[in-house]
Amino acid sequence: MGCCNSCLKSESSRERDLEMTEQDAAKPSFQFVISRKMSCPSVTVTGLQCKGDGLALVDCSIEQDAAYWEWHIKADDKVSNDDDDDFFNNMNALKFGVATKKNREFYNSLREIEENDDDMGIDDGTKLMRAIPNVQDGDTIGVAVQQSDLPMVQFLLNGEPLHDLAISRFRGSVFPSVLLKDGYTCQFVWDEDEFKEMSPHVRFGPLIPERGLI
Repeated sequence: MGCCNSCLKSESSRERDLEMTEQDAAKPSFQFVISRKMSCPSVTVTGLQCKGDGLALVDCSIEQDAAYWEWHIKADDKVSNDDDDDFFNNMNALKFGVATKKNREFYNSLREIEENDDDMGIDDGTKLMRAIPNVQDGDTIGVAVQQSDLPMVQFLLNGEPLHDLAISRFRGSVFPSVLLKDGYTCQFVWDEDEFKEMSPHVRFGPLIPERGLI
């Protein structure tokens, strides 16, 4: 019996090891980060979290036909959420969406224009982003991008579609992005196991890295 018990334990141990190996193999072998090079110097970046005041971009361009990701929001107690007179045009709102590649020259030029009060028609990098005012602590902002057929960026607040904010007809290489405001910390979430909400359709899979990064 002792030999049998030993054999059974050994077999059980091998099965557990095999299961853990299969689970590890199923996990993505890549990671994303928020790019310091492409983000505004006034933004503080820690891995997948960012805070401060300015534009932040994830380090991966979107190549797949349909992709979905989330931003998980943390808000400081000092953040005021009383200004809700114009829900979709709050100048102090966080913005979400996608942006074209940015660099230090872009932010330097933007700062010079702002310092000279010459901001009429300025390209601040948020053309393919939308404001979602009065974001609360614990909120989840979902972003779904499709590039085949009719290119479109869709937005969801805690799983509820914001149809009026959808962006269509964009071209070129774009990156997940957020426009931050002081008092907020935004965490980029690409792993579907960590999603809090469902994507708007089954075709929207989690973001995968561009081919050159795999």
